[in-house]
Amino acid sequence: MLSRAVVLERFQEPLALREFPVPPAPPGGMVVASRYGGICGTDIHLQQGHLAVPVPLVLGHEGLGVVRELGAGVHNDALGAELHPGDAVMWASSIACGRCVPCRLHREPTLCEQRQTYGVNRSLADEPALSGSWAEYICLRDGTTVVRFPEAISDVAGMSLACAGPTMVHALYERRPVRVGETVIVQGSGPVGLAAAALAQLAGAARVIVIGGPRYRLEAARQAGIGDEHLNVIDSTDASQALARALDLTDGRGADLVIECTGVPQAVDQGLRLARRGGSYLVIGQYTDAGSAPVNPHQIVYRQLEVFGSWAFTGAHLIEYIRLLPQLAARFDLASLVTVYPLDHSAPAMQAVANGSVVKAVLDTGHGEDDQPGHQG
Repeated sequence: MLSRAVVLERFQEPLALREFPVPPAPPGGMVVASRYGGICGTDIHLQQGHLAVPVPLVLGHEGLGVVRELGAGVHNDALGAELHPGDAVMWASSIACGRCVPCRLHREPTLCEQRQTYGVNRSLADEPALSGSWAEYICLRDGTTVVRFPEAISDVAGMSLACAGPTMVHALYERRPVRVGETVIVQGSGPVGLAAAALAQLAGAARVIVIGGPRYRLEAARQAGIGDEHLNVIDSTDASQALARALDLTDGRGADLVIECTGVPQAVDQGLRLARRGGSYLVIGQYTDAGSAPVNPHQIVYRQLEVFGSWAFTGAHLIEYIRLLPQLAARFDLASLVTVYPLDHSAPAMQAVANGSVVKAVLDTGHGEDDQPGHQG
C-alpha cells in the first residue's frame, strides 16, 4: 500500500507530492491514517529555509487521524485508555530524549538538545519516511505521546488550535499563568494569539484585548467569541492609534499581562509599553530568528516588569489541551476558524496562511469520519 505525502525537497522551492510505502507499525509505535494535517506558521519558515532542518522531509507537525495498526506492546494511550484500530487520536509533535542536561537536570524537555519533531527534523533518510502529518498515513514511533480524541468534539474544532493550543498551555501553565480578574493584551491574531486569548478568557481574565490583523482574522475572532476587544494594527495607516486605544481601554495604566504572539521582532518594544507597572510580558511568537529590533530597557526597569519566554510544548501540554477542548468548544466557535484544503492544494493553503487571508488552514488527506482499518489508500 502506498501513501501520498507532501515533501519539502529544497528550501524556497515548490513542495512536491510523492508516494511512499506504508510501513508496518513499529514496536512501541503505530501507523495512523491521517484525517487532517494542520499548517502552522513554522511550516512557512521551514519552506523558506529559516530553520536548519534536514531535507527532504514530509511536512506536518500537527495532525489528527485514525489508528490503523498498533505496534507490539501498544495497548493504551497516554492517559491509560485502551487503544484499538479505528480510534481517533492526536499525537504530540516531538519526542524528548530524556538524557540530555535540559531533560534530566533542568526538567525542561521542551529544551531537549536531541528533540525529534515530526514534520520538522525527521528527514526521508531517517526511516520511516512517513514522519509528517501532511500525508495519508503517518508512522508514529516509540515514545510518542498519543491521546484518544474526544468523540463529542469535531475533528475540525480540534485542529483549530492543534499546535497553538498546547503551545499556549505550556506558556500559561508553566511560564506565567493568567490570574483571575486580570486585564490581558494579546499581540497577534493568528492561531497562537487566538489560543492565548481563548485560554485567558477560560482562566478568568476580566478583559482580553486582541491587537492584530488583518481585518478578516479579527472579525473571525470576534464571531467565534474570542477576545473582548479587537484592535487592527495591520490595516491601519497609523498603528500608534490602535496601541493608544489599547492603553485607553486599560485606563492608561497598561495590562496586567501582555502576551506576544506575532513573531515580529518590532512588536516586542511595543509590548513592553503596553504592560502596566509591575506587570508581566510573556514572549511566545519569536519561534524563528527574524532578526533584532531596538528595545528600550528603561521600559522594563521603569515598569518593573517580569519578562518571560516560552518555547514549544511537550506531550503533557497536548494532553491538557485535549482535556480543555470540551470547554473551549462549548464557549468558542473553534470550527469557524478553520479552512480546509485538499492534500494536493498545499501551495495555495500555505499562501493563504502567509498572507493572513485565513485564520487556520488544514489539509484534508481524504480519510473521513468513516475511515476504518483495512481501508486502502
